[in-house]
Amino acid sequence: MTRCPLLAGFVLALAWTAGCGAGDGPIRIGVAGPFSEPRGVSMRQAAELAAREINARGGIGGRTLELVFADDSGKDAVAVRVAEALVADPSVVAVVGHLTSAATAATIGVYGSGDAPVAVISPSASDPDLTGVSPYFFRVCPTDQSHGPRLAQWARQALRARTAGVIYVNDDYGRGVRRAFAADFSRLGGTVLEEDPTLPATPTVEPYLARMQQRGGLDVLLLATEVGLAERALGEMARLGLAWPVIGGDALVGIERSGALAEGIRVSAAYLPDGGGARNEAFVDAYGRAFRGQRPDHRGAGAYDIVGLLALALRDAGPDRRAVRDYLAGVGTEHPPFEGVTGSIAFDERGDVAARTAVIGVVRSGRLVIEAAP
Repeated sequence: MTRCPLLAGFVLALAWTAGCGAGDGPIRIGVAGPFSEPRGVSMRQAAELAAREINARGGIGGRTLELVFADDSGKDAVAVRVAEALVADPSVVAVVGHLTSAATAATIGVYGSGDAPVAVISPSASDPDLTGVSPYFFRVCPTDQSHGPRLAQWARQALRARTAGVIYVNDDYGRGVRRAFAADFSRLGGTVLEEDPTLPATPTVEPYLARMQQRGGLDVLLLATEVGLAERALGEMARLGLAWPVIGGDALVGIERSGALAEGIRVSAAYLPDGGGARNEAFVDAYGRAFRGQRPDHRGAGAYDIVGLLALALRDAGPDRRAVRDYLAGVGTEHPPFEGVTGSIAFDERGDVAARTAVIGVVRSGRLVIEAAP
């Protein structure tokens, strides 16, 4: 894709040459996420694939769709600067992002304020506290109020777990999954013996694991963390000889690439590529052909759908920020639901896809595959 110049400093900033906003030139969408990290790869690649397909079909009213990628490094302060740069660029008519709940929470106020606010749609920011915080914020993923209870129900009904321990990353995401899981697990008759907070840089969780072991062990352990910390926990469990069943939220998608350590782990996800359906199967096939046999994750599938939805909004409402936002707010009411690879997208009055639920995947031979659908 042809892009106007990209300027970089301590944090990404965007600047466009004269003529970037020409009426017959490309239509630009911002895409913001941690693209320098493994968790951001599928989001970027799937967005690229969607734009490539749209342009191959003639673009939007004959104009090319161009993506402006901005790496937020998964850090709140960087995400704010990225958002400020995207909002300040008049050629950017909408934004796909951010990937994490924390970065999303930090930037919603930037996107939704000022003289020219811009609609932003997240593929994977699942914190329930983000619901309804801005009329310019939308998301296509289920919230932690879906992930936590789904994991609790699976633990109680499929694993017959009576006791659980929780290790969670002490941020919006980890706290959200932990709260929702603990509430539902207790409601279903289980007992949460221990809930321990960590930080991404925590070097070890062995003291937590040892204490849980001393209390008589667990029937299931919830890791409401990201992949790196979960890998450390799994390694320490192996050294301690602990074989508790392990479950986790959608931040653990990618753990399947960790080898034998991850075998048998159950993960709650908004989307898994073996979910079936002609549209999804075509997407998975195209993604694999474009990116050397790789499989998309929920972040990528969500980004792919968002780019497709925004292309439809731009076609029908025009490349105007307010018009795009108003069109999105009517998807599912004034306008038909958007049928995407992740399912049907219809926004409620708070910008959520209320009907969206999670599936349970299990790691088998290096792949995360569906074990239980909703």
